[in-house]
Amino acid sequence: MVLQAEEGLLTTSSTAGLRILVATAVPAERDAVARAFPGADVVAAGVGPALAAASTATALTTAALRGTPYGLVVSAGIAGGFLPAAPLGSLVVADEITVADLGAETPEGFVPVTGLGFGTVTHRPPESLVREVTRTAGALAGTVLTVSTVTGTAARAAELRTRHPRALAEAMEGFGVAEAAAAHGTPVLEIRAVSNPVGPRDRAAWRIGDALAALTEGFGKLAPVLESWKQV
Repeated sequence: MVLQAEEGLLTTSSTAGLRILVATAVPAERDAVARAFPGADVVAAGVGPALAAASTATALTTAALRGTPYGLVVSAGIAGGFLPAAPLGSLVVADEITVADLGAETPEGFVPVTGLGFGTVTHRPPESLVREVTRTAGALAGTVLTVSTVTGTAARAAELRTRHPRALAEAMEGFGVAEAAAAHGTPVLEIRAVSNPVGPRDRAAWRIGDALAALTEGFGKLAPVLESWKQV
């Protein structure tokens, strides 16, 4: 299929089957996915939940206005993994996409925005799709946290694990992508390849190239599953 570049979006000439939008943060992640998944539209939506939400919402709205809406949105890229549950190079699929730092600090500790009487903090991808993707890719399933500030200390990592004991990975865009998808009534999925441990920042320990390769390999296995999936 012919790939066309338009404002960071890689699109294919095919419109057959389920239309899938994959949102990554940066072009390197976009290209890693597009190499293995030519049947999807892949956009480098930007870093952080706000820009990811805005870019994803724009793409969804544009497609809907053109009469070619998407049937699935996937947030994808590399991420920090909570060791030992999610080792470097592993693939993680979110069964919960949870924003970890949207709320208020109080003398008793952190209170999520839902505890303040507003909004939501978690989106849950379709269970059947999570099961099939996890099985096909040999991936791990668990909570993927979205943060606006990447964890850089052991104390912060421990705090997040205490509040979110099922957390496997931490990234910066999933919740924003999920919010945009929810506004359009579109199912969402998040897939992450682990490039570094969550905790003290040690760039020498990062394995970004290995994680991008794992992302390509994972989407190579998952493309047929995602394209044939139908929501019940």
